[in-house]
Amino acid sequence: MNKQILNYFILLLLVPLTIFIGVTFFDDRSYVFISFILVILASIPFLMSFENKEANTRYMVIIAVLVALSVVGRFLFAAIPAFKPVTAVVVISAIFFGAEAGFLVGALSAIISNIYFGQGPWTPFQMFSWGMIGFIAGLPRVRNILKKNRFMLVLYGVFAGVVYSLMMDVWTVLSLDNAFNLKRYLTAITVATPFMITYAVSNVIFLLLIIKPIGEKLDRIKIKYGI
Repeated sequence: MNKQILNYFILLLLVPLTIFIGVTFFDDRSYVFISFILVILASIPFLMSFENKEANTRYMVIIAVLVALSVVGRFLFAAIPAFKPVTAVVVISAIFFGAEAGFLVGALSAIISNIYFGQGPWTPFQMFSWGMIGFIAGLPRVRNILKKNRFMLVLYGVFAGVVYSLMMDVWTVLSLDNAFNLKRYLTAITVATPFMITYAVSNVIFLLLIIKPIGEKLDRIKIKYGI
């Protein structure tokens, strides 16, 4: 099987299936176990993208730094609801290192930062939501557009804020009804609209502020170390 197809199979099918099993069969009570499984699944495509041993070590260090930056950023803005730099760091990671890295940074940012913010049945949904935002941003054609076109980057920031909110509202409905209820979902979206707007605005602000300084450093590191 082609490596890229296998990676997409894991991230787009096995990860959602794992969350579905956690909600349906474990009734959201084994969220720590499910989160751990998601970390393993998210790591497989990332590890499969390695090409040579020396570059791999540097690659892993850079990804670890980006995850740490994302987590620290969420801590620093903890006092402002929905206004966080996490999505911006995840998107930048994806733009410079690809879809697999974007998904991994997103997933790890959620589970690690929730050590402080609190683990719960929402954690797997946050991991998947941020992971998918990174995955989409890291797709070859998308990442090239986002890197070169600031207007499209702004649009993606808005898109990411809306998508994150919509995906987390799925968990909100499931946590209340133990099943998906369309009417309650539409109500949840309406109630969460101010937070959705804040997500989108914060994504745009942080992306425009940090993509140039961080991106320039990442480009130099990639050239210097052949990553």
